[in-house]
Amino acid sequence: MTEPATIFVLFGATGDLAARMVLPAFYTLARKNLLPPQWRLIGNGRGDVAHEDFRQKVRDSLEQYGSGVEEDVWQDFSRRLLFAGGGFDESGPGSLLDVIRDVEDELDDEAEPNFVHYLAIPPVAFEQTAKALKQHGLTDRARVVFEKPYGTSPDGFRQLDDTVHEILDEEQIFRIDHFLGKEATQNLHVLRFANQTFAGVWHRDHVAAVQIDVPETLDVANRAAFYDATGALRDMVVTHLIQVAAEVAMEPPLSLGAEDLQQARESVIAAFRPLTPQDVVLGQFEGYRDLEGVADDSRTDTFCAVRLWIDTARWHGVPFLLRTGKRLAVGEQRVSLLLKPVEGPLPTPEEPGAISLSLAGSGSLEADFVLKRPGAGIRLATVRQTLELKDVKDADPLDPYVALLNDVLTGDRSLFTSSAGLEQAWRVVDPILRDKPEPHPYEPGSMGPEAARELAAPTGWLIG
Repeated sequence: MTEPATIFVLFGATGDLAARMVLPAFYTLARKNLLPPQWRLIGNGRGDVAHEDFRQKVRDSLEQYGSGVEEDVWQDFSRRLLFAGGGFDESGPGSLLDVIRDVEDELDDEAEPNFVHYLAIPPVAFEQTAKALKQHGLTDRARVVFEKPYGTSPDGFRQLDDTVHEILDEEQIFRIDHFLGKEATQNLHVLRFANQTFAGVWHRDHVAAVQIDVPETLDVANRAAFYDATGALRDMVVTHLIQVAAEVAMEPPLSLGAEDLQQARESVIAAFRPLTPQDVVLGQFEGYRDLEGVADDSRTDTFCAVRLWIDTARWHGVPFLLRTGKRLAVGEQRVSLLLKPVEGPLPTPEEPGAISLSLAGSGSLEADFVLKRPGAGIRLATVRQTLELKDVKDADPLDPYVALLNDVLTGDRSLFTSSAGLEQAWRVVDPILRDKPEPHPYEPGSMGPEAARELAAPTGWLIG
C-alpha cells in the first residue's frame, strides 16, 4: 500500500524563525531522504507572495543560514514549495484552502493526505491559529507543531492548553523544545542506562551537585521588545532547563519509548520543589535599559541562576544549579555532574571530578580521572578525557530541528514536552513569577552577579 502524501503547512513562513531554523531543517531532511515519498510544503503568511518568489526566499535562507544547496537536491525540493497568502484566521483562510485543493488534485492519490501544521508564529497567535485550523477543517489526520514559549505564565499556559485540547488530541500536539533534540541530551539516556560505570554514580551518594549552564555572550538588541516582556527565567528556565534537569534526574523508564520517557520526565518534575527567593538570583546587565524597545525602568531579568531541590530518594539533598544569561563572559551549553571525593588513603584533589556533556553542536562527553603522575613517588594528577560525539564510528549527527521534525513525521513524541510536564514546570517557577526579586546589576562580559556564586557554595560553578 502506498504511503499517503504529507502536506506541510508552515505558518509564518517568511519570518525569521522559519528562515533560520525550520526551512534549513526541512531541506536537510530532503537531502538525507528522510521525507515521505510524496510531500509538499505550503508557506503561509499575510502577504501575497508568488510561488517562485517564495522558492527564492527559501533558497536565500538555505544559503544564509543553512549549508547551502546542492543543485540536484534543490531542483526536486523547490518544485514542492508553494505559498498561500492572505493570512489565516477564523474569519478567513486566505488562499490556503485553495492551494491545498490544488495540491490534492496534483497528487491525485486515493488516500487522503496527512498534514503537519508548523506554527512558526508569535506565541500570542497560537490560540487563534489553532481555532482557525478547526474552523477550516484542517485538524483531521493532522499533527500540529507549536514553537516555544507555550504560554508565558501559569495561567496563560492553562488557558492555551485548554483551548488547544478542545481542538486536538494530546497525541496530535508537538511542543518544540530544541534542547531535548540535541544529540548530547539524547545521549544522556544511553550514557546512563547502557554504561555500568556511569549508572553506578548517578546518585546522591556519589554526586555533590548537578550544574546545567547555558551562558551566552549574545546581546538581545535584535529582539529587545520580545525579551523585555519575557526575561531569562521564562525564556530559558521554564522552557528548556527544567526539562534538561528532568532528563538528568528521572528514574529509569520502562523503555525509551515516547510514553515511558515522557512519564519518567513528568514524574520527576512533579518532585521538583517550588522555587523560593533564597534559591534564585536574577540579574540585568548594565546598559540593558538603554536598548531600543526596553523600558527605562525595566526590571526584566537578563540573567537567572536557580538552585533546584528534588524530593526523590535518588537526589534528596543534591542541588541542581541552573544558570543562563545574556552578555556573559563565555558561551556554553553544558550539563555537569560534580562528583564527591573518594574516601580513602589518598588526598582529596583540589578540584572536584566531573562527568560533563557539552550540548553545543554535535555534543561531546568529558570525564575526569585522578591518576598517579608518572615518576618517583605518589603524585596525583587530574586528567580530563574528551570524546566528540561526531567522532563516534558511523556518526551522522542531526541538528536538533532536523531530529525533532523527523520525529514529528514518524509520530515519535519522546523528545517533546507533554502538557502534564509543562504544568509541573510552571508550578516550580510560579512563586518567583508572582513576586519576582529585584535583578542585580552585572557587568557585560562577567559571569553575572556576584550573588549567584553563593548559590553554588560549596562546590562553586564549574564554568567561570
